[in-house]
Parts: sequence; C-alpha cells; structure tokens
Amino acid sequence: MIEMVIYNYLNKHLPIPAFLEKNGKMPDKYVLFEKTSGGKRNHIPSSTFAFQSYGKSMYEAAMLNEELKEVIENMIALNEISGIKLNSNYNFTDTETKEYRYQAVFDINYY
Repeated sequence: MIEMVIYNYLNKHLPIPAFLEKNGKMPDKYVLFEKTSGGKRNHIPSSTFAFQSYGKSMYEAAMLNEELKEVIENMIALNEISGIKLNSNYNFTDTETKEYRYQAVFDINYY
C-alpha cells in the first residue's frame, strides 16, 4: 500500500513525526497527509496526496513545508515510486482552530 511506503519514508527522513490521521493530543510540529484521489494510466497507478505541515507559527509551518517538499521529491529514489510532481503549494492555516499549516499537494506515480 503506497500510503505505508510514504509514511515509513517520511518518518525516517523528517525530524518530526508524520501521521495519516489526527489522534488525541498532537505534537507542536508534525506532518499530516492523506490520499485525495487516485487512478491508473497505462497500467501505472497514480495518486494525489495532500501533505499538511503544522507548526507553532506561520514561519515554522512554512519552513517545515519547504523541508517536507525536498524529502518528498527525494522519494523518487525508492523502487516503488516512478514519478513525483508538485501539483500545488500554499498557506493552509486553519482559521477555526487557529493552527498554522502549509499544504503541498503532490501527484505520485508508483508500482
């Protein structure tokens, strides 16, 4: 399952934890990601993933987002990944909870 490949890679290569869902009290800095869509073309599966970088300040969230983008782009070295493309990247602060976050959306092809 591609989600577990990404989860394990992020938790090995980021200095903060990555999660697939929020559960209980979360740390001050973390990454949350989810698969938002998926498909297959020429027998090669692909999915779109939204990665949210959380921090105590806007600056902290933005810096974590930059580090996260670099780590994700380096996943191309994995045998399971055949392509990575940054789809979009933006400030995604949650106005209800007042949590600072950035979101980077990637299209990922995999085997």
